[in-house]
Amino acid sequence: MQTDAIVLHRYGGPEELVLEQVSLPEPGPGEILLRHNAINVNFHDTYVRTGQYHTLQLPGIPGLDAVGVVEALGPGVTGLAVGQRVAWISAAYGGYATRRVLRADLAFALPDGIGDVQAAASLMKAFTVRMLVRDSYHLRQGDTVLVHAAAGGVCQLLCQWCKALGARVIGTVSSEAKAKVARACGADDIVFYRSEDFVARVMALTGGAGVAAVYDSVGRDTFAGSLRCLDYSGTLVNFGQSSGPVAPFTPAELAVRSLTVTRPILFHKIRRPDQLAAYVADTLDAFDRGILRPINPMVLPLAQAAEAHRILEAGKSPGGLVLVPEA
Repeated sequence: MQTDAIVLHRYGGPEELVLEQVSLPEPGPGEILLRHNAINVNFHDTYVRTGQYHTLQLPGIPGLDAVGVVEALGPGVTGLAVGQRVAWISAAYGGYATRRVLRADLAFALPDGIGDVQAAASLMKAFTVRMLVRDSYHLRQGDTVLVHAAAGGVCQLLCQWCKALGARVIGTVSSEAKAKVARACGADDIVFYRSEDFVARVMALTGGAGVAAVYDSVGRDTFAGSLRCLDYSGTLVNFGQSSGPVAPFTPAELAVRSLTVTRPILFHKIRRPDQLAAYVADTLDAFDRGILRPINPMVLPLAQAAEAHRILEAGKSPGGLVLVPEA
């Protein structure tokens, strides 16, 4: 069987994402064949493409998550049916394709209340947020937290979940338009990091105390300042590096206020079936109860994966980018 796929042969710019025809095997024991309806585009994908991450064997097909329909079941597969709509999230990649063969235990059914493109744009981000507020730092009612890039896709959902848990949210943004987005998602206070010293502003907003946790997906440009924003026994959760990797630092820098730094990876938290099931249940419940609102993404054809990467890296995504295979 042949399918259209975006293949990365070597690290580089968006132009390295090439649409090709690739061969697919029949699904083996414990596997399913999926036809994708909507494919999420993550910042992680850009790190893979540029070579910041060497986690995809080249040549390879990027893409960590997608939504689709089961077309065939391999031997021994139970709990799924042909024609069923499912989503999947996996560090095994392979998402940027019209069809793929997938381990059946990675797929989970979707409720009718969320559409394909919204689910593709939202689910992995929501899983990440569940990790941030429950596993990386257990957020408590009354906590004050700092969320960098608060209008970004993950952080829109992060602000929503933090507010639902009773936290005060300080968000950093680059423009008034992004401030409007962050406020709509629950940010109580806004810091314009391009025109303000975010450390001084955060300390002023907290009466000099600092925050219980900083959620930082920016990395190199904000890491040192994020440490200075923390209250005693505060936690810095570094979960991305859009500005580049964090420079080396010494444990002595954490001793000033008995600080903690953590660098969580979602796939480490959902590596067992019971862990994945807990994340699926908690995340779908959060959408069902209105704690989280699905993202309405920008949608492009699969063949325009390179353009999707350009938009994402230029900061012009509305919070979500989804690729749709052409019929």
